[in-house]
Amino acid sequence: MLSAFLLLGYLCGSIPFGVLLTRWFRGVDVRASGSGNIGATNVTRVAGKKLGAVVLLLDALKAVLPVALAVHYLPGDAKAHALVGLAAVLGHVYPVWLKLQGGKGVASALGVLVVLVPKAALAGAIIYGLVVSRWRVSSVGSLSAAVVAIATAFLTAPSREYVLLTAGLFLLMLWTHRSNLLRLARRTEHRL
Repeated sequence: MLSAFLLLGYLCGSIPFGVLLTRWFRGVDVRASGSGNIGATNVTRVAGKKLGAVVLLLDALKAVLPVALAVHYLPGDAKAHALVGLAAVLGHVYPVWLKLQGGKGVASALGVLVVLVPKAALAGAIIYGLVVSRWRVSSVGSLSAAVVAIATAFLTAPSREYVLLTAGLFLLMLWTHRSNLLRLARRTEHRL
């Protein structure tokens, strides 16, 4: 049964809402504009705050669904829950529909944590909001939020597997933000 949930997680995570919604509502391919990323930050740049907020919500919910189902149908199996969460985020980062060229995984990681470690999700979201409102740089907000989420998960997560998942998601975000980190070092990073 776990393999079915892993597949569900990956396939849900791989739905490219940023690409679909910008094409449907604005007639543009978000991958050809702004930073070229399919996530909510670039959608906001290309298509406006409202559509960016919708993509953020949908990218989080596409991870919430498979993880919540895994928690319901595989109760007490923290390792399975963590693996399904990881599969959902990997689906967003490496979607089969877009030749494995996806987003950064931030909103989907938030969705996973909402289900498994809600206090870490809340703490991360608050830090993201504070950092972005002050410096207007989404990548700094995302990585700051991930660090706070790890610390909060360490203190509040009901299982070691959830803490390891949170740390693993941070490492994945470091990887997906590698070009942002280079731009930050050069002081050429995109602002909102």
